[in-house]
Amino acid sequence: MSEPLVVGRIGRAHGVRGEVVIEVRTDDPDTRFAAGTKIATDPESAGPLTVERTRWHSGRLLARFAGIGDRDAAESLRGTWLVVDPGDIPPSTDPDDFHDQELIGLTAVTTDGARVGEVTDVLHHGQDLLVIRGPAGETLVPFVAAIVPEVDVPGGRLVIDPPPGLLDPS
Repeated sequence: MSEPLVVGRIGRAHGVRGEVVIEVRTDDPDTRFAAGTKIATDPESAGPLTVERTRWHSGRLLARFAGIGDRDAAESLRGTWLVVDPGDIPPSTDPDDFHDQELIGLTAVTTDGARVGEVTDVLHHGQDLLVIRGPAGETLVPFVAAIVPEVDVPGGRLVIDPPPGLLDPS
């Protein structure tokens, strides 16, 4: 399996019958967490887990996994990452939709061709942010079309049009 792709994280137990809150990290939770789906885990020792059932409650996804029948067993899974092999995810037909692993490793250059650095991570905190490591250290770049007008995955690069001060280390 290549570098796994995170699709969720198990949060706290919900109730006394083994349900857990899932912090969803996928844009297709109904398919990814469908009943009967076997999901790999990080750490590997926690899984794989088989989805028994899911339901939405107050805007949160609740899941029950086979063999997890009470609150203590559910709580023991807290913090476990739910992961899939990127090869199991079909490519998107949207030209502006990228998986994190497609962006990590791309060379970032400015619109005038100056090398900024390499994308080392993608953060999802209300707004997607690219972590770009260059000679001046790490820079967080909002992943929006106005600032990142071009992404060329096959070419191994992305172009940024930074507003004043974004790339200034001070």
